[in-house]
Amino acid sequence: MISALVDHIRRYVSLDEQEAALLEEYIEVKEMKKKAFLLKEGEVCKANYFLIKGCCRSYFITEKDAEHVHLFAIENWWITDYASLEKKIPSMFNIQTLEPSTLAILHRDKQDELFAAIPQLERYFRSVLETALAAAHMRIKYIYSQSGYERYHHFSTSFPDFVQRIPQYMLASYLGFTPEFLSKIRAGKIS
Repeated sequence: MISALVDHIRRYVSLDEQEAALLEEYIEVKEMKKKAFLLKEGEVCKANYFLIKGCCRSYFITEKDAEHVHLFAIENWWITDYASLEKKIPSMFNIQTLEPSTLAILHRDKQDELFAAIPQLERYFRSVLETALAAAHMRIKYIYSQSGYERYHHFSTSFPDFVQRIPQYMLASYLGFTPEFLSKIRAGKIS
């Protein structure tokens, strides 16, 4: 069941069959329904979640009850709240499935033991985090330096799978504008 995760890890580091079998002992695989919460604001995050199948979002809610999406994940992506996970503090985010999803879950209380047993996994997670950090930096740059149309065009050409799977209002939130503005872009009224 975790072959997608093993394949993903092997893109970054070597992992033999014995190590892959050991990894399976540390990973929980869980099926979740659409709109299920992996994490709710105020809870302490206790795991890293790898999407075997499905789609998730991470978002926060402002004082005016507006949802702001800051991260999406689809197959072969990880999602978590690292600040809450590592510092063991209440999360400021919600993580929710957008589709029925299958997740490979690495619980934080098992992570160090797993890294001791398979040391190259630390390098794997470092590579994944470096990629995620670089993407977050680029997203911030795009928000401040590109027009709404440019942000949408860049996102839709870079991640076409997301555009087909994510509700329009969530995509607009992620890109930093209103659903109405996104509708105008998609209708060709803004360029």
